[in-house]
Amino acid sequence: CPACGSHVVREEGEAVRRCTGGLICPAQAVERLKHFVSRDAFDIEGLGARHIENLFADGLLKSPASIFELHQHRNILEEREGMGRQSVTNLLNAIEARRTIAVDRFLYALGIRQIGQNTARRLARRYQTLEAFRAAALEASSRETPAWQEMLSIDGIGASMIEDIVQFFQEPHNIEVLDSLSGQVTVQPYAPMAARETALSGKTVVFTGSLA
Repeated sequence: CPACGSHVVREEGEAVRRCTGGLICPAQAVERLKHFVSRDAFDIEGLGARHIENLFADGLLKSPASIFELHQHRNILEEREGMGRQSVTNLLNAIEARRTIAVDRFLYALGIRQIGQNTARRLARRYQTLEAFRAAALEASSRETPAWQEMLSIDGIGASMIEDIVQFFQEPHNIEVLDSLSGQVTVQPYAPMAARETALSGKTVVFTGSLA
């Protein structure tokens, strides 16, 4: 790895090579932050890739929770090249607006391997709250546990996904990140999309004839 010097490996069945440095790799830490603020996750406008890289290099950003502590460094931010008072104000306002987030977006933002948008939504639909999902992930310590079997019963969730989820919640650093975020953001329970009236509401549609 050019960032931390750790070995890179290519797992069987995969085309890409991955750094084995994990938590000691600064490049991985930066990429996790970029994912955390991306459009489908926390969607924090104004905190782009370049800003994240520079703020991380200067020690102002270390973990997802530190994003919500940037207001403590307002004077330093305003003195940075290309930021200025108004852009800093806009950034801090954008961060404050994201202190409440839906559970499915939060799960996606964590960057758990193999857990994309759709998978995060399925998990949120089944467990409803972050607390319930976190408890299930901790209980699914082996394939024989009821928690593992319940997670496996969710449409689209496979054994390898569950292994990645369990591994994520067994890593002390990830638990530390979750605990620190709990004091910064409010994760709302899953709310299914409300049905709305349309021209077809309450009607039965019948197709006749044949299709080639």
